[in-house]
Amino acid sequence: MRAMNTRYERGLVWFRRDLRMHDQQALHQALTHCRQVLCLFVLDREILDPLPRADRRVEFIVGSLVELDENLRQLASRAGRQGAGLMVEHGWSREALPRLAAQWQVQAVFANHDDEPQSIARDAGVAAALAQGGIAFHSFKDHVVFERQEVLTQAGRPYGVFTPYKNAWLKAVSDRQLSAWPIEPHAGALADRPESALARVPTLADIGFEPTNLRDLGITPGERAGSALFESFLGRIDAYDEQRNFPAVKGPSYLGVHLRFGTVSIRALASQGWQRQGSAGAATWLSELIWRDFYAQILANFPHVAQRAFKPEYDAIEWESGPQAQTLFEAWCQGRTGYPLVDAAMAQLNASGYMHNRLRMVAACFLIKDLGIDWRWGERYFAQHLNDFDLASNNGGWQWASSSGCDAQPYFRIFNPVSQSEKFDAQGKFIRRYLPALAGLSERSIHAPWQAPPMELAAAGVKLGDNYPQPLVAHDEARARTLARYAVVKKAA
Repeated sequence: MRAMNTRYERGLVWFRRDLRMHDQQALHQALTHCRQVLCLFVLDREILDPLPRADRRVEFIVGSLVELDENLRQLASRAGRQGAGLMVEHGWSREALPRLAAQWQVQAVFANHDDEPQSIARDAGVAAALAQGGIAFHSFKDHVVFERQEVLTQAGRPYGVFTPYKNAWLKAVSDRQLSAWPIEPHAGALADRPESALARVPTLADIGFEPTNLRDLGITPGERAGSALFESFLGRIDAYDEQRNFPAVKGPSYLGVHLRFGTVSIRALASQGWQRQGSAGAATWLSELIWRDFYAQILANFPHVAQRAFKPEYDAIEWESGPQAQTLFEAWCQGRTGYPLVDAAMAQLNASGYMHNRLRMVAACFLIKDLGIDWRWGERYFAQHLNDFDLASNNGGWQWASSSGCDAQPYFRIFNPVSQSEKFDAQGKFIRRYLPALAGLSERSIHAPWQAPPMELAAAGVKLGDNYPQPLVAHDEARARTLARYAVVKKAA
């Protein structure tokens, strides 16, 4: 929404997945349409209560809130307002927003869109409760460049294939979509916080959580850290197209968690990629950001993907079941499949909450097409463990790997985990980092230890079936089973 005519005496900005002060549309709209603006974040127990008590994402959010509060207070101070800042409630958004909006006598609540099904239901409930009290609810696009039905086919339908969507996206984009929403010129509208216990960001302990290894991993919450990480990436963006596939190389931007929680602006990131399209690396990176928009509009327009296959015929596939399936799945989760690249990828995820994008594809394809496990099992596991978990992107990636999604890889294209390892971790550097038991193996043998000469295994201290597992399955045999499993899809076509 680029224009609003209504003016309000007092408004409330409800921060969610947009934890930054700069280029934040809901904040801009509130500051320019209200004489006084209060700022609120709700640590929503609907989301937090089911989580483990040590969760890196919760620690990232709390750290980002501390910085956001500091930034808002400093901004307001420069504008001559000394009592402004962020208020934080630990409770249920559905209850807290209407109650606090009425208590603080605001006329409108401003927020940015969140198109996940659970969030849509939450926002509808909040908006209805606010309306009963005569309080308006305004929401805006901020998380993506193009959303919902802004980019459509010539027939007026949402795209289900990426390449034509990308071409339409590039045709539609301009400075208008990528320009920042200014905040500082309007900071005088930031209001003093009401006297309240909410005028303090709670600690992890306050909300029943424990510290994690987030800082030890070098992951720093907040807008400043996101900006610094982005600047660092711009120094190597030109090589992104070549280096992004190698997990032992510093190729990615590592901005996933900052994009997830909005401590960086998608407009700022996409603008840099768009301006540098003469660079193959920058163009490839921009394409990845367009994939993110693509999956977001898929979720918005086809919400059934959150539970079922995008292509309905793929719901007819019979996956492995029973105790054997559970055993295979647990081995995959624990990084005990016997395929080093898959196991190293899972070890990285379990230790850090991060997995390199190439490895996400390899690990997902192995679970689905080597082990025959329902893609939804893996999707849930990633959702529980990824620092940068985003429903649209995670679902899109898993449906791509299972061939059930929009523009997915054909079901008969099945990653060979050994050849993927030989191609993208040729020297075994990544494997050695996360699987130290295999560190003594040669570059030739580390990708498939079961094929290594017995003397080499003994010299390296590798005991298959003891300190490193035998392969759960033989890839060629698993591939044949997968083709048979997917035959139901071929018949349906």
